[in-house]
Amino acid sequence: MNNPFLQPYNTPHDTTPFDRIKITDFEPAIREGMKIEDEEIANITGNKSEPDFENTVLALEHAGKLLDRVTTVFFNLMSAETSDELDAIAEKLMPELTEHGNNISLNPQLFERVKSVYDRKDRLNLTPEESKLLEKTYDGFIRNGANLKDEEKDAFRKLSAELSTLTLKFSQNHLKETNKYELHITERKNLEGLPDSAIEAAEHTAKEKGKEGWIFTLQAPSYVPFMKYSRNRELRKELYMAYNTQCTHNDELDNTEIVKQLVNKRMELAQLLGFGTYADYVLKKRMAENSENVYKLLNDLLDAYTPTAHKEIEEIEELARETEGETFRLMPWDLSYYAEKLKNRKYSLDEEALRPYFELSRVKEGVFGLATKLYGITFHENKDIPVYHPDVQAFEVYDADGTFLAVLYTDFHPRKGKRSGAWMTSYKEQWIEDDGTNSRPHVSVTMNFTKPTTDKPALLTFSEVNTFLHEFGHALHGIFANTRFQCMSGTNVYWDFVELPSQIMENFAVEKDFLNTFARHYITGEAIPENLIKSIIDSQNFNVAYACLRQVSFGLLDMAWYTRKETFDGDVKEYEKKSWEKAQLLPQVDDTCMSVQFGHIMSGGYSAGYYSYKWAEVLDADAFSVFKEKGIFNREVAQSFRENILSKGGTEHPMVLYKRFRGQEPGIDALLKRNGII
Repeated sequence: MNNPFLQPYNTPHDTTPFDRIKITDFEPAIREGMKIEDEEIANITGNKSEPDFENTVLALEHAGKLLDRVTTVFFNLMSAETSDELDAIAEKLMPELTEHGNNISLNPQLFERVKSVYDRKDRLNLTPEESKLLEKTYDGFIRNGANLKDEEKDAFRKLSAELSTLTLKFSQNHLKETNKYELHITERKNLEGLPDSAIEAAEHTAKEKGKEGWIFTLQAPSYVPFMKYSRNRELRKELYMAYNTQCTHNDELDNTEIVKQLVNKRMELAQLLGFGTYADYVLKKRMAENSENVYKLLNDLLDAYTPTAHKEIEEIEELARETEGETFRLMPWDLSYYAEKLKNRKYSLDEEALRPYFELSRVKEGVFGLATKLYGITFHENKDIPVYHPDVQAFEVYDADGTFLAVLYTDFHPRKGKRSGAWMTSYKEQWIEDDGTNSRPHVSVTMNFTKPTTDKPALLTFSEVNTFLHEFGHALHGIFANTRFQCMSGTNVYWDFVELPSQIMENFAVEKDFLNTFARHYITGEAIPENLIKSIIDSQNFNVAYACLRQVSFGLLDMAWYTRKETFDGDVKEYEKKSWEKAQLLPQVDDTCMSVQFGHIMSGGYSAGYYSYKWAEVLDADAFSVFKEKGIFNREVAQSFRENILSKGGTEHPMVLYKRFRGQEPGIDALLKRNGII
């Protein structure tokens, strides 16, 4: 009875009562959630009335609310604030949760009722949103094995249970491997070239670990500056190799065999469902539709960007040879170092010179202020809203007319229990109750930004500002959600469309009028100088072709794994090197391997979907051209984007929504123009 999940929350906006939740609360609450959902499903299948939209499809949409509430918190914390205890609960319950889900999707009586409604859909006089829910529900059953024979259903159950366990293990291994490594420097001479910010952060890390000297880790705020500024080539190589050989060391954290099992079992599952490959299965519910269209995009980008990318690498290597001699060969651990020097030479832009103007609290004001300028919404911190870690802040978001819109959590800094990268998620989706009440969302943005030190606040890199804008774009997609059904709300859209709201926000980072709204020196309050803004704008396409090919290479690797029609039992490293070879511009280094730590495509939701970033970049370049034409803070354009894209979720096909905003289908030309390729 004391379990907070099983009682009214009695918190502001019914937010998660993190301050009352104990780790021991999760298992009983999850078990109770499964029990209640089983009863709800039994009520649907046991209903003697003829199946209709309300008593079957709508009842199914409403089922499982408690389980969803508990597992949402549980799995979000698994990413943001995990522990050995949480990991142990996950390992114990994942097979049971998978089996519970399968018991619903493979329930023949339940499917028969859904199918009965679906077969009569043309005679039911449903609203467009109701029709979409019916279609989504029916497709969900089909894609989860409802049409399989009994022995095939058993195989499906086994495969899905194995996949849930493998993805969990993959993520746990990578986080543990990241946390395990440290580059411990005890001699100051080995810090040459590093900026004060990186040295102070490394000293701070060493003190936290009870050691003398400086410690660099594989977390981005530590790794990236070291690779960019350290003059010590051997140490750069050491750190690079540590990063790029994670989970390959033939020990308990090695993911090599897990990769093989993941790609093979996904292929097997897709073929069981009647698809040739896992990519065929995934892409049936994507804008791209099939692997041919994905490869066309990737190959078009390769053709357009490769000549420029080669020139970019040649220019960097030329600069390196000025200091290292004519025989010098540029290696991957040299690229960031010499690229930074070249950028400084060409544009007088040293990213470290920008940091003092990007103090985190000011950047936050700038990003929130951008949303205010575009949409009229405002953000107000509420310290009465419980949070799961002292680093986290909770904000109430209000619409221009003062209506409450959402809760936004922000979580900015790395720590032991947080996985690497940056992401947006929801602790509660938006939906509209049957009585018309609009139940508003609780959205979170989680990142791994530069931490404050003993004598300096968190000063961000320009890249981190970009990341903030990106994740905040996802957050707006959640904040503005305004759909009747939870399963189509906010970011519940096709995965090659979900990156449009995030990537369009990145465009503002190189807009002078936006930078001038917040970029102030953290000590003097002086506005960011015009020459630095000019350097940012002038350098926006620096190494843009290399960056494009890097993303294309990830897409090629992803597609290589998931367009397979036969079991893979080869060498993972060799297969990887061949898969993305045509997009590589630097020598491929023996022993390195990305697949074993590529969470996006192995344990995340981007399996056969990594191309989505480039797909959405075509959309965002095309869409932002409207802002450029009408004014980057134009309220009418922003309102149209909100109404036609952000608020609609997955209620209509993404291309229908996009054309409603843009008036036409997107083409690649806007991206090529923005990048200076044409």
